[in-house]
Amino acid sequence: MSAQLNPAQREAIRYLDGPCLVIAGAGSGKTRVITQKIVRLIEAGFPSRAIGAITFTNKAAQEMAERLGKMVRLPESERPLVSTFHSLGVQMLRRDGSALGLKRNFSILDSDDAASILQTALGTTDRKVARNAQHRISLWKNGLVDPDTAAADAADELEHQVARAYRDYAATLVAYQAVDFDDLIGLSVKMLREHPEVAQAWREKLRYLLVDEYQDTNACQYELLKLLVGPRAAFTAVGDDDQSIYGWRGATLENLNRLGSDYPNLKVIKLEQNYRSSVNILTAANRLIAHNPKLHEKKLWSEHGPGDPVLVVPCDNDEAEAESVVSRLQAHKFERRGKFADYAILYRGNHQARIIEQALRKEKIPYVLSGGQSFFDRAEIRDLLAYLRLLANDDDDPAFIRAVTTPKRGVGTSTLTALGSYAGERQVSMFAALFETGAEQRIAVRQLEPLREFGEFVNRIGWRAAKEPAAQVLDDLLAAIDYRGHLFAVADDKVAAVRWQNVCDFVDWLKKRADEDGSTLVQLAQTVSLLSQLDRKDSELDAVRLTTVHASKGLEFPHVFIVGCEEGLLPHHGGLAVEEPDDGDSRQPGGKADVGPDEKRAGASDREAARIEEERRLMYVAVTRAQRSLTLTWCRERKRGREKYPQLPSRFLEEMQLDVRPKAAATVSADAAKAKLAGLRELLGKPRGLQGA
Repeated sequence: MSAQLNPAQREAIRYLDGPCLVIAGAGSGKTRVITQKIVRLIEAGFPSRAIGAITFTNKAAQEMAERLGKMVRLPESERPLVSTFHSLGVQMLRRDGSALGLKRNFSILDSDDAASILQTALGTTDRKVARNAQHRISLWKNGLVDPDTAAADAADELEHQVARAYRDYAATLVAYQAVDFDDLIGLSVKMLREHPEVAQAWREKLRYLLVDEYQDTNACQYELLKLLVGPRAAFTAVGDDDQSIYGWRGATLENLNRLGSDYPNLKVIKLEQNYRSSVNILTAANRLIAHNPKLHEKKLWSEHGPGDPVLVVPCDNDEAEAESVVSRLQAHKFERRGKFADYAILYRGNHQARIIEQALRKEKIPYVLSGGQSFFDRAEIRDLLAYLRLLANDDDDPAFIRAVTTPKRGVGTSTLTALGSYAGERQVSMFAALFETGAEQRIAVRQLEPLREFGEFVNRIGWRAAKEPAAQVLDDLLAAIDYRGHLFAVADDKVAAVRWQNVCDFVDWLKKRADEDGSTLVQLAQTVSLLSQLDRKDSELDAVRLTTVHASKGLEFPHVFIVGCEEGLLPHHGGLAVEEPDDGDSRQPGGKADVGPDEKRAGASDREAARIEEERRLMYVAVTRAQRSLTLTWCRERKRGREKYPQLPSRFLEEMQLDVRPKAAATVSADAAKAKLAGLRELLGKPRGLQGA
């Protein structure tokens, strides 16, 4: 094992004498360090089941568990815990949440269901307003700010309004015996703070913690870690301040500073040898990130040799950019005899993908789009899925809440709050509670009547769904709730028609699947909600990857194109990440209103500097995804709507000491790009057996 490790990796793995921070540069083998340190801990006598590794994504947790499984074979009951922060929160609250008054089978609301509750709390039908409020409340929760503090610190009327909605939203969740994703961590922190015996039990259960992507932690996650490790402080945090790109989501680099002050005996180890990229790519990355202030000074190096020069390609406009990238990709693949899966095209915002997709489809190049909306995430599909989930399991409270309120049938928030409170006291699901005789003492007859009418309808459909052909029951279900009428009542005809077509397509798919499997609707319902959660095996497809830079983090590709390297795009003019609500206001919640003009100017200047630093880290992440070749493109003019706007090359290109205008003839026009593509087509002939995605 040790023969394959460099000295810094060996030191990080062997150090077990106290808290440890591993500053792991891009491509420096951090996952290997984490998994081999777990093996080292087991060899040193730590009980394997008392070791926990925490990651940020399910994919990262799955990959780590698989890698660990190949290194050390253990029975399931003895395996270390490898999970995300949120999965750990679920386990903690399922086991000990009763200390906070949570029933064991509490519901977890997804983002969409939570937004619906917020719409009611805000008294709006505007989904965007609810999403913006949801983002702000999430920041408050991640910063451990409760509704009362949020209201007291609100800077203006807008924040006061959102803070009031936060209070109502929190009360509704309590009544429903439900939590949202942020609560999984926030309530775990509350539980460990308020119940020392629970905290001590979890410290004994998890006696050594390893945390991946530590730079992405927010204040709430940091507090959870502190409470879990306790005075023993047996942990290893692995992260890179140069790859912190989630400030807009509440992540704070301050957590790296706090580690040193909270744990004075902290051992800091730097991993600077990069195993991913060529020297030319790393040189550009190092030059770029050198413009940011450093928490921990480091410089990546590689033994991979110089590699291809980093190319900058100016283009006349976005159409020329798309055509140029596609023609260069085709020619490069032809020369190298490579695969389409060797190539990635990265961009700052999802809106940039459309024109690139068109160019790829035109050339019949297969591609995978990451970060786009899944079919299963569409509101109309989720509505139908709620009914199917309820048929499969009538204890599914979020499915019940969505189904009973869509379409509207006289069941409002006050009714559901009363039902939720009663169900919580009885420790039963909301569906079961509505049939109990005790509900009549707690819920008014006029409120209970539509609930029981709906419950009886679900039972009738459920009885049929277990026995009759799925196709007929599905058609009758949609007709009975008049879902088509509902769509046309809440949206204009054009939008409603598209949504109804999506429903018809989904229903046809369900019918076909039921017919092929010979399954009833209940049997189908039990599997379909799982299907909607499964990640596609994108990595197994020979296809070009199109993805935002944010979604590319943790990935690597032999050849990378970064498009749109322009001022206003990368760096983004508003600093709003792709996933962040575009409300035109990127202030952090909880700010004070009583600041003087000089302080305001200084504050604005500081915020602008911090924004550019995060955008620079984002470009750094993009550049360090590339292994062997890197091409960056920018446009002299870009279309937004029907208008065309002049563009300037990104300041980051100059910071990497790249020539942004190699020569006048190097600028790619749309006509030149098309001519080059036509020549390539002739040279390559028509590719066989390839389908555009």
